[in-house]
Amino acid sequence: MKIGIAFLLMCLLAVAVTAQSDYLIAYNVLVDGEKDDYDVFVMKTDGSGRRNVTNNPDVAWTYYAYKDRIFFISDRDTCKRCYYLYSMESDGTGVRKISNLRLEDSWMSARNDGSQIVVTGRTSSINRRQLFLIDVESGNFEQLTHEAGAMHRDPLFSPDGKQIVFAYKPDASDRTVYDDLYIMDTDGKNRKRLTRYPMNDKTSKWHNYHAGPPRWNRKENFITYQSVQNGKSSLYAVTPDGKKQWKLTENRLNEGWHDWSPDGKWLAIEMYDDKNTEFGIYLMNWKTKKVKKLTDPKDSKYQQAPVFVQK
Repeated sequence: MKIGIAFLLMCLLAVAVTAQSDYLIAYNVLVDGEKDDYDVFVMKTDGSGRRNVTNNPDVAWTYYAYKDRIFFISDRDTCKRCYYLYSMESDGTGVRKISNLRLEDSWMSARNDGSQIVVTGRTSSINRRQLFLIDVESGNFEQLTHEAGAMHRDPLFSPDGKQIVFAYKPDASDRTVYDDLYIMDTDGKNRKRLTRYPMNDKTSKWHNYHAGPPRWNRKENFITYQSVQNGKSSLYAVTPDGKKQWKLTENRLNEGWHDWSPDGKWLAIEMYDDKNTEFGIYLMNWKTKKVKKLTDPKDSKYQQAPVFVQK
């Protein structure tokens, strides 16, 4: 019996160590509110080793990492809140501007071994909130959607790279119509609606996420997103065919931006209180549902948008 218990404890320890040794977590921190200075930080999955890896007086936000390379948007060397795509190594070295396409504030995703990345961008004040495919090496880009006035946001490739999930509404200026998740082929064909926000829910405001940035659990093959329902921001899930939807988690705090580890075993979540006084990063063991807080509120009020980075 003692040998069996010892073996079980060793196995549990091995699982924990695997998470800590295989991944890092990148996230966004408001460093100086008066100067509107945001930086990208990186930490280990136990919350240790937190450090600033952009350390630049600009708005720098990461929304995606491919293996050990972090992609982030930044308004450095340009007008205020005019975003362009950059990448860097997980230690902050090798910063490179990817493209001259101006971006919207949106999550993104890559395919073909990280050589192509899908983003939400703009080419003019009229042609905004459209999906573009960027070649990471050359910076060349191709516009995928052509719906003036519509909103396309937070694109995510399917695991095989043949489809894109994204938040959409036909008229970006219409505050009476809420965003929902859609899926389509990468050529724009076979568009299908995945989610339907409950229209009898009057607890959300027009600017809240009704179908927030989608993330794909590749291991169990479902898509997760944040949505303000019943007066609270929570995580929900939907199958890729849209036939099944459910509330993903039950946490006391509001749940927001999140990311799955590539192996589907870990869920990093940004959580915050009802009064928005503290935003922190939490890590959930998806099998046991055990949650651990990783960040310290003393570092900043705003610590958001966790992204898994492979070592």
